[in-house]
Amino acid sequence: MTQDRVVAGPSGARYLRGLGRTALVAAALLLCLGVAAFAGLRYGLLLVVGLGLGMTLEGLRFGFAGPWRAMILHREPGGLLAQLLAIALVAVVAVPLVAASDGEIAGAHAPVGLAMVGGAFVFGAAMQVVLGCGSGTLVNAGSGNPAGLVALPFFAIGSFAGASHLPWWTGLGTAPVVALEGAAGLLVTLGGLGAVALLLLRLAEPAARRIPRRLVVAALLVAALALANLAIAGQPWGVVYGLGLWAAKGAAALGADLSVSGVWSAPGNAERLRESLLTDVTSLTNLGLIGGAFLVAAWRGGLARPLPRLPARAWVAMAAAGLAMGYASRLAFGCNVGAFFSGISTGSLHGWVWFAAAFAGSGLGVRLRSRLGLEAGR
Repeated sequence: MTQDRVVAGPSGARYLRGLGRTALVAAALLLCLGVAAFAGLRYGLLLVVGLGLGMTLEGLRFGFAGPWRAMILHREPGGLLAQLLAIALVAVVAVPLVAASDGEIAGAHAPVGLAMVGGAFVFGAAMQVVLGCGSGTLVNAGSGNPAGLVALPFFAIGSFAGASHLPWWTGLGTAPVVALEGAAGLLVTLGGLGAVALLLLRLAEPAARRIPRRLVVAALLVAALALANLAIAGQPWGVVYGLGLWAAKGAAALGADLSVSGVWSAPGNAERLRESLLTDVTSLTNLGLIGGAFLVAAWRGGLARPLPRLPARAWVAMAAAGLAMGYASRLAFGCNVGAFFSGISTGSLHGWVWFAAAFAGSGLGVRLRSRLGLEAGR
């Protein structure tokens, strides 16, 4: 009997684990089918895209804040090179597609201005404090990371506030929107990405001049999913608007009168406030990012994570950084996804300016982590 129990014990545990994983996959599929039935096939497919992005980012550890930090501190460019590879792959399809669509597919184009540059710099610093950008915060929250769980609600509140104040900030002055279009625009975009890649390789330690295989696979998957998002949603992959919309819906539910806001009373925003989140394309992919990260973490059996031992000022700093990221990302017309990834891959000049300003801000943010007592949580 004892021997039978010893043999059956591990087998039973494997069976239960397999049953749990099957239930996870089934629940995800049913959720996508439910959204498709309730809101329409388009929205069900967008949730599938979001789940795929969340699973890729969490499962293959593809991110933005961490690789930037690795380059700044250790001259390890692999993660950043993978980002550039994914952007280039999307650009090859997206730049000509946006130009040929007669407005049916929009690019992530935005103007360059003082507030935009400042917002990108602040965002870059703040994302290093929590070690997560917009998508990273969603993925971290979905996988049970305490920093992501703390930063996410404050990010949403900051995005809501930043959107409300955006007209004042843009009133300080912006340049005309510049979009790199057609064959010439694509060549300039690919040339710029190649130049940055060569610079990173030049600055890197010799042993680090490569992209790890898992990140190459992740870049291919992210590029394919980003293009699927572009085709289904008619707009590039974004994050920030959806988070601000969540906070706006929360404010309205608590009795706030958003009709007095020039931003939230605008026809498009007012319509989204009235309708379900399941019909907002950015919200759906955001929810998918959280759900995809949750699926991977639960599949691995590591969802529950102990709270790191950090001083009180570190937790306050993470909340403040989340608020700053949300607010600054609205001023900067996006985060690493909406401005950097989608901006550059659809030919927007502001994506390049955002990249330079945010990377400079990340240098400051990396130094701030140790002063805020956050290194103990690594």
